[in-house]
Amino acid sequence: MQYAPVVVALPIADRPTSYRFYSEGLGLEAVGEPAEDGVPEPLQFALNAGFRVMLVPTGGFGWVIGRHEVAGRGQSECVVSLPAATPADVDQLVGRARAAGAEVVVEPGPQPWGYTGTFADPDGHLWTVLADAH
Repeated sequence: MQYAPVVVALPIADRPTSYRFYSEGLGLEAVGEPAEDGVPEPLQFALNAGFRVMLVPTGGFGWVIGRHEVAGRGQSECVVSLPAATPADVDQLVGRARAAGAEVVVEPGPQPWGYTGTFADPDGHLWTVLADAH
């Protein structure tokens, strides 16, 4: 069975801040019509035809996770990995994220598995950008 699109939900503190970071900072296009605050509800970005990230205010996120707790900033339960064609593309996207306010947690550079860099979004969620080693 195939599931498309796959949606990864991440808790956020502030909808407008996250919306600006992902749309203006990373250049992603939001899915859906804007709500009264000008931000689409639900706040989703399509990374490709089969994968979306949905950004949910922490209170609403609690409705989904029940008695579980949201991981605190600096505690990561997942890393979202974005492919890049070349090391220069890795540098560009990590640089763009930094300019938009991301914390670069691993500077772009060569690793045994490829050329990669990792940044944390405004809520501390980790995103790694990877150009495969060939």
